[in-house]
Amino acid sequence: MSSKPNIATLDDLDRRILEQLQTDCSMTNQDLAQRVHASAPTCLRRVRRLIDEGVIEKQVALVNPEQVGSSLTAIIEITLDVQTAEAYAAFESNISGVNDVLQCYRVSPGPDFIVIAQLADMPAYHAMAHEVFTSQANVRNVRTFFSINRAKFETRTIIR
Repeated sequence: MSSKPNIATLDDLDRRILEQLQTDCSMTNQDLAQRVHASAPTCLRRVRRLIDEGVIEKQVALVNPEQVGSSLTAIIEITLDVQTAEAYAAFESNISGVNDVLQCYRVSPGPDFIVIAQLADMPAYHAMAHEVFTSQANVRNVRTFFSINRAKFETRTIIR
């Protein structure tokens, strides 16, 4: 029996704070307070609560991949040969340790997983694919698409 995730109760101020932080989390607490029309102590308390409750998972800097030599984006479909909870968990555990992999989703229907990887070039992709996919006995099918243009890239979550 699966249970629903514990959804945080957010009011209008929480939503405004989250919208601002998803746009720029490097702003000062004073700037945040000014933008959301609240006091600085209130904003600080709210942000700490949102972090403590797991609403804010982490704060990061977004790096332009082309500026740091990782210009090849691979979108990879993976189908496993054995499709059990243990096989899925083993694949997820293995893929989580691969630095070039940015995202991994178990999906349905279709392949078992969609993996997004950011690599330097095609030889780097081949090395990663050999290490991660062809060396695993349980990987039945790998189908890779290479991005030729990134039309949109967002990291924000729509707050409901």
